[in-house]
Amino acid sequence: MRALAIALALSACSVAGAAERMVLAPVPAIDAPLKAGPMATAVFAGGCFWGVEGVFERIKGVVSVRSGYAGGPRNLAIYDVVGSGMTGHAEAVEIRYDPAVVSYGTLMRVFFSVAHDPTQLNRQGPDTGSQYRSTIFAQNPDQARLTRAYVAQLTAARTWPGRIVTTLESGKSFYPAENYHQNYLRANPLQPYIIYNDLPKVAGLKERFPQLWSDKPAA
Repeated sequence: MRALAIALALSACSVAGAAERMVLAPVPAIDAPLKAGPMATAVFAGGCFWGVEGVFERIKGVVSVRSGYAGGPRNLAIYDVVGSGMTGHAEAVEIRYDPAVVSYGTLMRVFFSVAHDPTQLNRQGPDTGSQYRSTIFAQNPDQARLTRAYVAQLTAARTWPGRIVTTLESGKSFYPAENYHQNYLRANPLQPYIIYNDLPKVAGLKERFPQLWSDKPAA
């Protein structure tokens, strides 16, 4: 699927076109206040995890980002198996962040604005299947509450011409992907798939959220 996606990207996509499709989502009306405390975790799924990881590793206050799988069982959290679309997993990223520096609501705003298109059902760009669905895997009841509130806010504001299809899944574990998927965007910046599908997302973060941009990517 990813090899086919590279070919499709070369024939049908452009960096400018990808950037123009991004929508700046409004500031969440309800958010967790910035406060000192232990590192927090968020898990988001929005298509191929390479690009989503590439976006969130550049946000101030994010201390680490891992690509992986969420939504299905541990024993099937294997790239070639997840790619069947039959395991219940989504390609996802686990984001560890400092809640004194960046809020959960801010991370959601970036997720909806530049990391993916929340109106694409079971696909993202050239990648298709339920493993590429738009999902927030809430790590606790407060995250679930904030997620519901923000999706309702975006829906009421008609931020996109299409319907938001992002789902909320709670109580689902995250499993790290294979080592070769970690830091993939940084390790392969000249790969056609990365150039046409993922680098525009990173550029969109820097352009639309300069106050959040970190020149040094998280670990």
